[in-house]
Amino acid sequence: MTGTAARGSTAAILAITGLAPLVWGTTYAVTSEFLPPERPMFTALMRALPAGLVLLGATRVLPRGRWIGRAALLGVLNIGAFFPLLFLAAYRLPGGVAAVLGSAAPLFALGFAAVLLRVRPSGRKLTAGAIGMLGVALVVLRANAALDTIGVLAGLAGAVSMAAGTVLTGHWGRPEGVGPLAFTSWQLTAGGVVLLPLALLTEGAPPALDLPAIGGYLYLGVLGTAAAYALWFRGLARVPATSVAFLGLLSPLSAAVIGWLALGQSLTPLQVLGMAIALGGTVLGQVGDRAQPPSERPEPLSPSVTDAPELADPRQLSSIEE
Repeated sequence: MTGTAARGSTAAILAITGLAPLVWGTTYAVTSEFLPPERPMFTALMRALPAGLVLLGATRVLPRGRWIGRAALLGVLNIGAFFPLLFLAAYRLPGGVAAVLGSAAPLFALGFAAVLLRVRPSGRKLTAGAIGMLGVALVVLRANAALDTIGVLAGLAGAVSMAAGTVLTGHWGRPEGVGPLAFTSWQLTAGGVVLLPLALLTEGAPPALDLPAIGGYLYLGVLGTAAAYALWFRGLARVPATSVAFLGLLSPLSAAVIGWLALGQSLTPLQVLGMAIALGGTVLGQVGDRAQPPSERPEPLSPSVTDAPELADPRQLSSIEE
């Protein structure tokens, strides 16, 4: 593949993968307008488990061998642990503070790549991470933002969880012959199984749902979770995880634009500047990376086959989401 063709291929993959955080940015509007209030864990459960089970039934592919443990770990990191930490931060912190903490995920991803994969972060990527955080801060942070120790720790832990899941997902790839939908189903189901007892213990029985709520959960489950995560994991199989992680900065930007267009929220010139800065950090984080050749991506499902290299408020969710 020529250099120009490789760059074009990488740009196309990143553009498609970037649709995932853009869709995640719609979570704020959907949750605030259609879903029952004060049920963050139930909302997280409804996003993950039904979609995971439907995809699992449709693809009829189960993990085998060491992929049982890998799928469970990735499901916990990307879904089962990330969602509760996300909600805890969102409830205990202003949405802007939580969003800034979440925007540290690309920097954590660079750290995990350095420790786990021996990939030394470049000065360009470190700069891109700092620029991205600054841009997000200008978009969502308010002067009266208050700090809460537990909330800050939860926000940072959520960013760490998502970063670790992103790096490991990109490093391990997918088993040979397993498509993005089946791979997504494993993680959503594993994460949903973790969320089920948490939701029951913290919030009790499910609330009564009206038609708007049912429609909202269907949207979040089908588009906001199943389709979006399939695109996300597909991108991680083709582009370095340290690049894909920067696309997560698009989520709070998408939430701000949708809030302005659909919910009548204000959008100041400083916020517009912050969007431009965050987008600049996102682009800078991609410069110089190429799509991985096919031989580096899939890994056989069976361990008997020669293996490839290893690898808050719910209404504020989209502000800090992956």
